Amino acid sequence: MINVRHLSYTYPDGAAALRGITLCVPDGTKVALVGPNGAGKSTLLQMLLGARFGEGDVSIAGVRLTRKTVPTVRRRLGIVFQNPEDQLFSTTVAEDIAFGPRNFGLSAEEVQARVNDQLARFHLTDVAERPPFHLSLGQKRRASIACALALDPEVLLCDEPSSNLDPRMRRELIGFLCGFDRTLLVATHDLDLALDVTDRCVVLDAGLVVADAPTKEILGNEDLLRAHSLELPLSYQPRPERNSP
Repeated sequence: MINVRHLSYTYPDGAAALRGITLCVPDGTKVALVGPNGAGKSTLLQMLLGARFGEGDVSIAGVRLTRKTVPTVRRRLGIVFQNPEDQLFSTTVAEDIAFGPRNFGLSAEEVQARVNDQLARFHLTDVAERPPFHLSLGQKRRASIACALALDPEVLLCDEPSSNLDPRMRRELIGFLCGFDRTLLVATHDLDLALDVTDRCVVLDAGLVVADAPTKEILGNEDLLRAHSLELPLSYQPRPERNSP
C-alpha cells in the first residue's frame, strides 16, 4: 500500500531530514514509526501526503506520487497532524469534519452522516457548532482525528495521535486503532500505544532507518532503544519497589 524508495529530503538551510529511506508497508499492515526528535518522522509523513517533495519515489496504492497525482493520492489518505491547529481552520467543528468529504463530492446526506458519526465517536456532539479555537487541546486532538476518519481513508497516517488526550480518550483511541482494518502508519513517542496497536516497528534516527522488525522485538530491545534516545515502554519497565510504612 505504501512503497518508498531511496527517499531523501533536505531543508532549505541544508539540513538533511531524510537520507535515502526505503520502506514498504503492505495493505492492512499497522506500523509504528519511532525515533528521537528530529529523526525525520514528521517529514516522512508529510512527503507521503505530498506536502513536501524531495528525491526518490513514493507510491500509494500503486499510484506514483507526483505534484500532478497529489489529489488522487490524497483521496486514499487520512492524516492526523502533530499539531491539531494545523488541521482545524473552519468556523465550527462540524464544518471542519465536513470539509474533506464535501470536497470529495459526496452528497449532502452522506457528508452529514459522516459528520454525525465522527462527532458521536469522539464525543464532540456538544461542541459541534463551536469554533475549533475555543476547544481544549484534547478536544482539538479528537476533532483532528475525526476529520481524518471522515474521509474513510484506505491509509491512515498519524503523527503523535495520543498527545493531549486524557486517559479515557487515549484508551478509546487505542481501541479504535486496534480495530482499524486498513493500513496504518503512526509516528509516535508513545511506545506503549505502539506496543498495543502495531505489529511492526521502524526506528528512524538522523533521517535513516536504523531498525525494522516486529514491534515487540524492537520495543523489548533496551540497548537498541537507548542507542537512539528511546526508553523501554512503561509496560516493559520494572516497577519501583514501594517502601513499607
